[in-house]
Amino acid sequence: MAYVIAFAGKGGTGKTSLAALTVRYIRDRKKKPVLAVDADSNACLNEALGLEVHATIGGLREDSLKAVRAGGQRPGGMTTEQLFDYQVQQSVIESDGVDLMVMGRPEGPGCYCAANNIIRKYTDLLADDYQYVVIDNEAGMEHLSRRTTHAVDLLLIVSDATVKGVQTIKRIDGLVDELDLDVKERKFIINRIPGDPAKIVDYAKSLGMDIDATIPQDDNIVEYDMEGRPVCDLPDDSESLKALFALLGRIAIP
Repeated sequence: MAYVIAFAGKGGTGKTSLAALTVRYIRDRKKKPVLAVDADSNACLNEALGLEVHATIGGLREDSLKAVRAGGQRPGGMTTEQLFDYQVQQSVIESDGVDLMVMGRPEGPGCYCAANNIIRKYTDLLADDYQYVVIDNEAGMEHLSRRTTHAVDLLLIVSDATVKGVQTIKRIDGLVDELDLDVKERKFIINRIPGDPAKIVDYAKSLGMDIDATIPQDDNIVEYDMEGRPVCDLPDDSESLKALFALLGRIAIP
């Protein structure tokens, strides 16, 4: 069974960059294949990993619904579900040491419950083929209330250096308890700190939270983003990479 690491937090905290760097940590330090899952409808984990997306779960679902409505032929006598199973597995983007599955944005109106349920199902199915899974969830807390995040070994809850961000990770932490989600271990990260972290860390403590890692604002990430280069290729001396790797090294990841 795979060891599952998931990310949560409000938008704009840099959790996608941290997810990509976590994928790099496992690939380079554990020397095992990783399944990266972009469970955000606004998919951008592929860019952080330097991978090109050729299909998304949301897009495949829309295509399947259109085909059913049109009464189209299915190859080899496949059922609609069998065909969709095949298409989803074919949509996994393969690269050296890292494979990627992307939820994407459904074309039709309405909520993303169906696409979320699908990506949850196939994350479970595909996890049997990998020792590690890293999930970059959408911003906010809806994915938790819809129970998209479940059976997680390590939940990394990310804030930026703002009061609102810290309040959000406090609410996320409470929601995990309220929903009795299957999360074995939680760690709190404050990311993109422009200076001394003491003030924001003290604020978190006033809310009853001990921060497990503080990650400084990293000019390398800003530069890579501006140039369209994958964040997972940051140089080894980058401050954000060193701080995150230090945290991951302290955690008993098997």
